[in-house]
Amino acid sequence: MEIRTLRYFLAVAREENMTRAAEILHVTQPTLSKALKSLEEELGKKLFIRHSFSIHLTDEGALLRNRAEDLIRMADKIEQEFVSLDDISGGELYLGLAESYQIRYLARVIRDFKIRYPNLHYHITSGDTEQIADKLDKGLLDFLVLAELPDSRRYEYLAFPEKDKWGLVIPEKDPLSEKNVIRVEDLKGLPLFCSEQAWNEDIRKWAGSSFSKMKLEGSFRLSYNGSVFTREGLGYLLTFRHLIDTSRGSGLVFRPLDPPLETTLYIAWNRYQTFTPIAERFLQKLKETFFHGE
Repeated sequence: MEIRTLRYFLAVAREENMTRAAEILHVTQPTLSKALKSLEEELGKKLFIRHSFSIHLTDEGALLRNRAEDLIRMADKIEQEFVSLDDISGGELYLGLAESYQIRYLARVIRDFKIRYPNLHYHITSGDTEQIADKLDKGLLDFLVLAELPDSRRYEYLAFPEKDKWGLVIPEKDPLSEKNVIRVEDLKGLPLFCSEQAWNEDIRKWAGSSFSKMKLEGSFRLSYNGSVFTREGLGYLLTFRHLIDTSRGSGLVFRPLDPPLETTLYIAWNRYQTFTPIAERFLQKLKETFFHGE
């Protein structure tokens, strides 16, 4: 199975049209059709359902698309890494980021680092721990920022200088907004929004025996989307402070949880990872700056 063939396959899967895909790839349609037929024969599975003017993936094709996307990203990353070996003024960095206002610390390090290495290019993937940890494990990322203690058997890591404080985002005209803090009794039976990971870990521990009386109305990987539903009166969002605009006129307020619930943020990398020169220098920069309290 060749990388070139997988690129052909992904182009057809994306365009759902053989002619358009051939034009984008700058190959003839017969060449493209032959490559896809050979791929199906190699795998022993039908990958496409062909119609008069379109083409759609089978279930087997959808599975291959997910795997092929990872393989192509890995191939591109390897090529870029070898190109960067001779580039003393830059290179490529791949980071997966959880949501937190503390990302600003990382952004400042990148800003200062880019002054010294002007040809630095960085690629950011956002999501919850489950999403981005998988990419780190596959070698698609250099560093991972996550809101839980990393597994020290697999990762090395550094802690961010502060902690993220949990609270409830509430419509400003809601009676709950009159409270200074939110206790577990205030949340019983209410429709709540939260990331599924945090709900089953941080919130479960915080609520204790009252957790069974709390209702997860919907789970969101991104807090902003949860805040939109909150603003529309569908429920209340459990999230970190500073992630959502709750300033005057926003229609929302933030109230901290009581007792306080805090989460430590970490930046992690694979314990046995071989870094490119730019990633190695970036890690040293991290250790020399805010992680040492400077």
